Amino acid sequence: MATAHVSYIPHLRTRSEHLRSGSVIETDAPVDNNGRGELFSPTDLVASALASCMLTIMGIYCDNHGIPFKGAEVDVTKIMESNPRRIGEIILKMDFSANGWDEATFEKVVRAGKACPVQHSLSKDVKVTYDLNY
Repeated sequence: MATAHVSYIPHLRTRSEHLRSGSVIETDAPVDNNGRGELFSPTDLVASALASCMLTIMGIYCDNHGIPFKGAEVDVTKIMESNPRRIGEIILKMDFSANGWDEATFEKVVRAGKACPVQHSLSKDVKVTYDLNY
């Protein structure tokens, strides 16, 4: 079964529907690529998906190891390259200070997060920079 159905909406937008849940995401081309930049661009979603995937895997790791995970905040910065146009770097500024973890626990949780499927799916040409606060 398909995961999603994606439709082109005129003026450089798309509408993606998650078939199992009916959840919808619309995208817009960025201003620097002929769009209005009023919604997430597809590459914004890729960068944000990395942060979401990492947090999800960290949550699973914490659940499986009895580690309280009270929350985390991530600021995502995506830097584009040209020739070919692609994501050149994703910067994740991650704050885990709400958890009060010791350094050893923090390192284990972060290591688990860095092994997420989105990270493994990115090209080796995409630099990922982590700014971590615990």
